Amino acid sequence: MSESRTQVAVVGAGPAGLMLSHLLHLRGIESVVLEARSREDIEATIRAGVLEQNTVDLMVETGVGDRLKAEGYEHHGVEFRFGGRGHRIAFDELVGRAVTVYPQHEVNKDLIARRLADGGDIRFGVSDVQVHDHLTDRPYLTYTDAQGNPQRLDALLVAGCDGSRTGTRGLIPAPQVRTDHFRQYPFAWLGILAEAPRSSEELIYARHERGFALISTRTADVQRHYLQVDPDDDVANWSDDRIWSELHARVDGEGAEIKDGRIFEKSILQFRSFVCEPMQHGNLFLAGDAAHTVPPTGAKGLNLAVADVFVLARSMDEYLTRGDRGRLDGYTAEVLPRVWRAQHFSWWMSSMLHAHPGSSPFDNKRQDAELDAITRSVAGRTLIAEQYTGWPLV
Repeated sequence: MSESRTQVAVVGAGPAGLMLSHLLHLRGIESVVLEARSREDIEATIRAGVLEQNTVDLMVETGVGDRLKAEGYEHHGVEFRFGGRGHRIAFDELVGRAVTVYPQHEVNKDLIARRLADGGDIRFGVSDVQVHDHLTDRPYLTYTDAQGNPQRLDALLVAGCDGSRTGTRGLIPAPQVRTDHFRQYPFAWLGILAEAPRSSEELIYARHERGFALISTRTADVQRHYLQVDPDDDVANWSDDRIWSELHARVDGEGAEIKDGRIFEKSILQFRSFVCEPMQHGNLFLAGDAAHTVPPTGAKGLNLAVADVFVLARSMDEYLTRGDRGRLDGYTAEVLPRVWRAQHFSWWMSSMLHAHPGSSPFDNKRQDAELDAITRSVAGRTLIAEQYTGWPLV
């Protein structure tokens, strides 16, 4: 078995793991990133992305924001549609911030390119990753590299950034130490990518008795739209004609008309909320989807991952360079309040905008009244704008 050593071993090369490795490098701390997928697979897996202002600022300030600034679409508001009419939430006027539509896989490309340009160590295509002795001050990992050779990696700290199908989370014993908070929602999204002109310059969140719809954009010629469907539905049940017909029915009206095109991708996205407490155990620290997931309605997933590792990188730096473990030991307590705020916002947006199975006419009218109260009030619109554009990283 070949052996190597680093200061921080990072499991997972998604946004959390890559950004953590990047931030640690800027602080002069070595890391090795272990990733099961190939670089090509990571960069080709298309994922949506709405970046909060603080995420954008961090990427620009740390040198990975050039393509983001050139190719991302800055949105200064969103539109809530209900009752056939649109109601704009003007972020710039209400809170002086914006969000940027920039897909997650593009973020991954930028971070991978920068880490490799900086001499970073990302080991793609590994398997059988196991973390050992994380309760000691000498944890180590074993794994099989892309060529099938057994390897050992010694570290001082371990970061579990391996996504919602994480293997590292299981190292925190439940229920003795770990508590899992989980919610399954009674609806899902049918997502499409289509070659079509933009239907709107900003995102449209549409509530309709037939179900929710989200109108988004990817590029000037490629659009990303979503329809609320049953969690047990199948994309085979949705012809292109049916999808466009349903989008028109749920969105079209005063000030909006969906523009059709060729659909080239369809998928069903399940809705779940999850939080793991605590997000650390010994010298193992979880970040991103390994520790929590949110429904996509609030556009918080990637931004939470970035916020986690921003705090974690600073905490690891204080420990590794000055021997001060106070902030590192307090990592969970520092990041969890933000996680729960994001959970609440995502749940609130989902509950307010989706059609709920078994809803009565009273329930439907109550939802419309809630949206009316929020959108007609400056305080209500400001609350949406504050939470949608994001909270400070610290």
